[in-house]
Amino acid sequence: MTVPPATFPAMSFRDRLAQDRVVLAPGVYDAFTASVATAAGFEALYLSGAAIAYTRLGRPDIGLVSVSEVADTIALVRDRVATPLVVDADTGYGNALNVQRTVRMFERAGATAIQLEDQSFPKRCGHLTDKAVIPAAEMAGKIKAAVDARASADTLIVARTDAVAIEGVPAALDRARLYVEAGADVLFVEAPKSRDQLAAIAADLGGVRPLLANMVEGGQTPISSADDLGALGYRLVIFPGGIVRALARQAQDYYASLARHGTTEPFRDRMFDFNALNALIGTPDMLALGETYKDFTPAKREDAA
Repeated sequence: MTVPPATFPAMSFRDRLAQDRVVLAPGVYDAFTASVATAAGFEALYLSGAAIAYTRLGRPDIGLVSVSEVADTIALVRDRVATPLVVDADTGYGNALNVQRTVRMFERAGATAIQLEDQSFPKRCGHLTDKAVIPAAEMAGKIKAAVDARASADTLIVARTDAVAIEGVPAALDRARLYVEAGADVLFVEAPKSRDQLAAIAADLGGVRPLLANMVEGGQTPISSADDLGALGYRLVIFPGGIVRALARQAQDYYASLARHGTTEPFRDRMFDFNALNALIGTPDMLALGETYKDFTPAKREDAA
């Protein structure tokens, strides 16, 4: 598989989200998953903080990932693909001034959109229980700080509220509207508990800003398709941790098989072989490109008459 070199799309992500059709963004956690997802044809990717915690730390999504670890991951992903990248920035890693530093770091590294949430710190996955949120006015100040810190208006600020679980849907809607006044470009009301709540959120906020819906297998929100959510009024749908759950199941089966049999042979039909994996990551193309730089000789120039 060869992913095209880094050439940014002609249409801005802001303009794409303004269109009357949904964007489906799969979760990724490194350059490898980003390249595979891009090759599958997705228009955007979602760099999941939870997925980074799961794969880089082997730990749950409870605020353990640092700002520098995410920034490093953004840079590695951006070096591999040019696909618009929505980045989970958790709480911004501190107060409004920390948020500004986070936005500058993530934007420089290559984030297309930066998502901030109104949980208190340490935060936890939006589909875990016992969350807490900061005052709405404090979060609005953090959103304003993020907007002020970005270098380009094409870098979108996604405002996420986790208030549904703590204060209820009406309060979450009020928070979202306040975050719009602070400058949020995209709204994300986390963890509605039913299709009726999903529909109510879309009916209330759909004409205000593009809405993001989060699909977590086994989480608080019933799983719906991107098309179904688009029909409700959502414009960006993410499946942030699905790739980790899929690979974790596969890895568990692989290691169990290897331990049982002492060889990979019984598992071979569920694996790429050496050559297939190299084709997937573009090894032949990179080696061919390297050959073009060997023994460079400048072209002879004719002296001007």
